[in-house]
Amino acid sequence: MSELSAFAATYWKSILAFIWFLACFYGYLLYSEHKAQSTPCLSSVLHQYRQAWMERILDREMRVADTTVLANLERSVAFFASATMLILAGLMTVLSSTDKIIDLVADVPFATIATRAEWEIKLLLLVALFTYAFFKFTWSLRQYGFCAVMLGGAPNPDDQVTEGERTATAIRMARVASLAANNFNQGLRTYYFSLAVIGWFFNPWLFMALSSGIVWVLYRREFKSRTLRELVTSRAG
Repeated sequence: MSELSAFAATYWKSILAFIWFLACFYGYLLYSEHKAQSTPCLSSVLHQYRQAWMERILDREMRVADTTVLANLERSVAFFASATMLILAGLMTVLSSTDKIIDLVADVPFATIATRAEWEIKLLLLVALFTYAFFKFTWSLRQYGFCAVMLGGAPNPDDQVTEGERTATAIRMARVASLAANNFNQGLRTYYFSLAVIGWFFNPWLFMALSSGIVWVLYRREFKSRTLRELVTSRAG
């Protein structure tokens, strides 16, 4: 118990910063999911556009343009998944040369001197974040593939199906496309928060400030941006 108390007393600033980061990361995730159910945001409004898109798909015999759009979305996700693997490879390389990085950062005026163990923990946090992002991107990629399969099996305009079956098909395809988009969005959020972790290598207080700043940027973009206003206006019109 005394060793634990001594550890907490020595590294209390880093512990506090890490807890604050987790609160920002998971707190905003839960907040945005709950807020989206009652307030227009990018994810909820774009789901309405996907719903309209899928309904119109069922009225078209030629769906080449629609499959092209899905392919472009898949390529965007695949790019980030590949980039994440390269970043992970780079982080593993940095782990093997920690001492050189410590000496480099030590020359920064406001940087806090950290031990090798502290640096490795911070690097492992980045590894964990980008691993999480990789799983989100690859799952999003698979979900877009599922949506393409559903599109291929969707009824044509002259097929003998009821209007209720057409509507149900459009709803299911829109939901799968939105699930893919939401997982992609969570991967991008992880990239944003990973930038905040870089501040931890210099100063715990900077880490906390950057974590708070990332939450503010994400909130403004998803709930208060001009893009959202244009999307809502266009949808209402």
